[in-house]
Formats: sequence, structure tokens, C-alpha cells
Amino acid sequence: MTKQPRGALSELFALLKPFWPIVAVSVLLGMVGGLSVTALLAITNNALHAESGLTQAVVGAFAGLCLLALLSSICSDIGTNYVGQHIIAKLRKELGEKVLSAPIEQIERYRSHRLIPVLTHDVDTISDFAFAFAPLAISLTVTLGCLGYLAVLSWPMFLIMLLAIAVGTAVQYMARARGIKGFFAARDAEDELQKHYNAIAEGAKELRIHRPRRQRMFADRIEKTAEQICNTQIRSINIFVMAKTFGSMLFFVVIGLALTLQSLWPSADKTVMSGFVLVLLYMKGPLEHLVGTLPIVSRAQIAFRRIAELSERFSSPEPHLLLSDNGRDPEPVQHLELRNVAYSFPSVDDKPPFRLGPVNLRIEQGDITFIVGENGCGKTTLIKLLLGLYPPQEGEILLNGEPITALNRDDYRQSFTTIFADYYLFDDVVQGDQQIPEDANQYLERLEIAHKVSVKDGNFTTTDLSTGQRKRLALVNAWLEKRPVLVFDEWAADQDPTFRRIFYTELLPDLKRLGKTIIVISHDDRYFDLADQLVRMEAGRVISDRALA
Repeated sequence: MTKQPRGALSELFALLKPFWPIVAVSVLLGMVGGLSVTALLAITNNALHAESGLTQAVVGAFAGLCLLALLSSICSDIGTNYVGQHIIAKLRKELGEKVLSAPIEQIERYRSHRLIPVLTHDVDTISDFAFAFAPLAISLTVTLGCLGYLAVLSWPMFLIMLLAIAVGTAVQYMARARGIKGFFAARDAEDELQKHYNAIAEGAKELRIHRPRRQRMFADRIEKTAEQICNTQIRSINIFVMAKTFGSMLFFVVIGLALTLQSLWPSADKTVMSGFVLVLLYMKGPLEHLVGTLPIVSRAQIAFRRIAELSERFSSPEPHLLLSDNGRDPEPVQHLELRNVAYSFPSVDDKPPFRLGPVNLRIEQGDITFIVGENGCGKTTLIKLLLGLYPPQEGEILLNGEPITALNRDDYRQSFTTIFADYYLFDDVVQGDQQIPEDANQYLERLEIAHKVSVKDGNFTTTDLSTGQRKRLALVNAWLEKRPVLVFDEWAADQDPTFRRIFYTELLPDLKRLGKTIIVISHDDRYFDLADQLVRMEAGRVISDRALA
């Protein structure tokens, strides 16, 4: 059964729980400030009609209440700011940890154009809601305080006011029910817009040389989606604006009724009527603040739902995945083995799922192993299984004869340095207090990129290079990590013939002499004879596994 996401207030209370003392004090101080203002209104109304005028006691009380309201509001806002900032930091850290801890196949299936808006836009929306929470409590307290004072002044007028609030609340409820549908539609469109932004960034070169596609991208996708979001937001917010304006007019209707009653009964107490009008005009501000925050609450409800969906999708973290380094060196690799390993992907559009295996494979320490085959035959999936990125659904993987399980899988991965075909090049070289080898720049010179990049303070000075140069820089990074097994997924595909030859005939033998175990996915059949073992794949199965002389 799918777990229903909690409401915005429930989610917020869960986030506020660690900070409840500060929240309680902030809200209490805000209430004190709001009640102080209500008391000021009462003193002001009484002073206006007092025969003795302003006495020293009245002036002292007025000044004291002003100071109390000022200090209470300042301290309340400071506490709210502290809690709000920590809530957002906590939310960002928790979401980041969930993504880092999620199984890799979940990350691959949750597209980045949906992930990024949750981590940015939705968290910012929660931030707005968190900062508005204490002012909401204050506005509610001021409104209740004013209503209490109105009840003391005149029960008939108080009941009229309650009737007006009931009518206004009903209108706001209907407006929110309609407006939130628009906010949901706009939020979905923002995911689509993020997808288009990703496309124009990643496909910039292709769009420059294809005018019709570029025009369609802008006119039919970016411009159309942006206009859709704009129009949907305008319609939704206008619903709230009209409801808010209607509620504001109700105040003047009630004031008009009060003035009418005073004209019908000239003997009515002027203190009551003036106090009623004065309090009503002041209460209009806090009540409108409560109403004006409804769009923020509605957006927060959508943001909480999106965050809850992300949390639910990534609610099964990979077991025993260490986010901090345990300080242990990778275990020496004598041999790797796959025994009857199989893995299947979910079916798409009623098509049969792709299945890899069962695969039996043994890789000895210090060997160069080539994995070859046509595109789509399962080479990269096999590598991900061998690296421990995918847990095998059948069979087992062994390191030095010991099976790899969830308990030791993350330690097992630390034996590998990998350059995938779709690799990401980080600019940091080492972490902690490790020292950069003195021959790092020699690696850069050998790969002919020393004139563009160097290693400084544990980082590459730049990664703004051509595709082939970035691959060479990734190779330097792999060299510097000094791990026992190196995996190259089509590394030479982006290199010119000269560097392709250097990679196969010079760099790989050098790494072999250093005792490295090397696994290469390759289509370069002219260099297959350099391998110690050639693994040929077809349609998810190993059809040939032979050692080469």
C-alpha cells in the first residue's frame, strides 16, 4: 500500500521537533508582542474618551507596552530566523544523504530534471513556509486577542464580526481548493521546463547547427512551458487575490453596520463604537496576513508532497553504505570472480526485459582483460555488476574467494578506479591529508595536457578542456588514486589515433608493470591481442572467454 504523504503542517512540525524550545519561546514572544499591541489599542481607546485625559499612569503603561511589543517582536524574529535556517540546512542535508545512499539503479531511473527542482525549488518553498510560521502564529494571536476585546466591548457587534469572518473563511476555503490545483499544474510544468533547460545546456552544439530544432526548442517547449507556468500561476494567485479583497471589504461592511447602529441609536456608548472601529481596523492587518499566507501554505503543501515522494522513492538506502571514510586501505586483489551472475532490468512498454547472464568470469591480478561486443550487448551492465554498483539478482561475486555481500560491498568498491563512458570529472584529486605524488605533473606532461592544467592544493587548476583532454585528465586522476583495479569504459573512443595507440601500447603495459589489474571495454579490435583475456559478449551473454598468448 502506498504511504500517503503527510500534510504541510505535520511535515513542518516534524522538522520543528528538534528546535521546539526555541520555537516555543519565539512563538510565545510573538504572542506577547501581539497581545501588547491589543492592550495598546484598548489604552488608546480609553484615553481618547477619558475625562481626565492622559495621566502619568496611562503614559507609563503606553510606553511600557510599546517597549514590550518592540523587544518581543525582535526576539521572536531572531528565533524564527535561527530555526528557519537550521530547518532548511537539515532538510538539504537529509535529502542529499538520501540521494547519496540510494541504490544506483534508483538514481538512474529518477531523472535529473525531476531531482534538481526538488533539491532547489521545493526546498526554497519550504524555507518560505518555515519563516512564515511564527508570524502566522503571531497574527493568529493578535486576531484572537482583538476578537476577545471586541466581545468585551459589544456582544452584538462581536457576533456580526464572527459572521463576517465565517463568510470570509468559506470564500477563502473555496479559493484555496481551486488555487491549489493550479499550483500543482504549475509545479509539474516546472519539472518539464527543467528538462528543457537540461536539453539546451547538454545539446548546445547540436542546437547551434540545427535551426529548425532550435526554433522548436524555444517556441514549442521553453516559451510555451514558461507561458503555461506564468498563466497558471496568474490564474491561481488571482483567485486568492479576489478572495482576499472580498474579505477586506467585509471589514468595511461590518464597520458600516457599526456606524449605522450608532446612527439608529444615538444613545449608544461612543467609547464602544470607536473602540470597535479602532480594533477592527487594526485587526484587518493580521487577518489579511493570515489570508495572504495561504498561497505560501498551498505551495508548501505541494513542495512537501514532492519531497515526500523523493524520500519515499529513496527510502531504502543501500545497506552498510559508508558516507565517511573508514580509513582502511583497499584489500589486495588476487583474483575477481563472477559465478552464475544474472541481472534483469524492468520491462518497458510491454517489451521483454533485458537480461544479463548467467555470467561466469574470472579475472586474475595483474591481467589486462578486454570486454568486447556490439553496442547494447550488456558490457556496461557487466562492469556495473563487477564494480558492485548493481547487486546481482542471481549468483555471486567473489574477491579472493570471499563472497561480496551487502555488508562488505562498499569496501569492495574501494578497490576500483573507473572511467565510465559517461564519466563525471571532479576537480579534486585527493582528500584528507594525503599527499599528492611528486610525479603528478609528469603524468600530465606524458598525456600532453601539462600546458593547460596542473595540480595545486589537491585540485586540478581547471577542468575546462576538450572531451579528449578531459578523458586524459580523468586517467591522471585514476593514476593518482593508486587503487589496485582500473576499469576503462571506451576510454580511447574520444582520442586521436596517436593517443589511442599510446593508450593501448604504452599506458596499459605501464600500468600492468605497476601490478594493476586492468579491465577495458573496447571496440578497437586491432589492439585485442594486447589483452591477457578477451571476453566477448552478445545479447547479455558471454559467448567467448579466452586467454590470449
